[in-house]
Amino acid sequence: MDLSELNELDINNIGNWPLPVKMVLVVITCILVAGGAFWFDTQAQIDQLNKIQAEENNFKDTLRIKAKKAANLDKLKQQLEEMRVDFKKLSRQLPNKTEVAALLVDISQTGLASGLEFELFKPLAENRKDFYADLPIEIKVKGSYHEFGNFVSGVAALPRIVTLHNINIAPLKKEDPQGKLLMSATAKTYRYLDEEEASSQKKPKRK
Repeated sequence: MDLSELNELDINNIGNWPLPVKMVLVVITCILVAGGAFWFDTQAQIDQLNKIQAEENNFKDTLRIKAKKAANLDKLKQQLEEMRVDFKKLSRQLPNKTEVAALLVDISQTGLASGLEFELFKPLAENRKDFYADLPIEIKVKGSYHEFGNFVSGVAALPRIVTLHNINIAPLKKEDPQGKLLMSATAKTYRYLDEEEASSQKKPKRK
């Protein structure tokens, strides 16, 4: 069959076409049908499969992270228990209401034992936080550098937590024959709030 015969083919009379032409037409039709099926059906299934595979990978990553956390759960529980024990130890260093007065006496006695002369020892209003309150105390004492050092060391060695802030050392206004200096500072002691005080502290304040 040559090209002239192909031009003479009648599209309305496919049944009379030569067998080779019919076979080519069938092959082309099958290709078109297969391509259409792939485009409209198989491609959508492939996209869905890719989406499911991506979700599977995400699930695997999540499972891997959770498995790692589960493996460290006992260690985390141990660390939490250690933190609770440390917190209890620290909270014992905070006096309660009845012990604050005795602690103030300890601070004063520490200064006197260091050879200092108090000019001012004034407790101020306490400041309440979440679970504790700090009580600032204005202090002015006279003494030497060595005596100041002994006082600071003595305060640090107290069984309760006491911190010193805003320390200022200056010569006395009047010349002192013994060469004494004036130290002003703010000492802060801390106390643990009881359950009633802590709960009232957490309640929102009314406007």
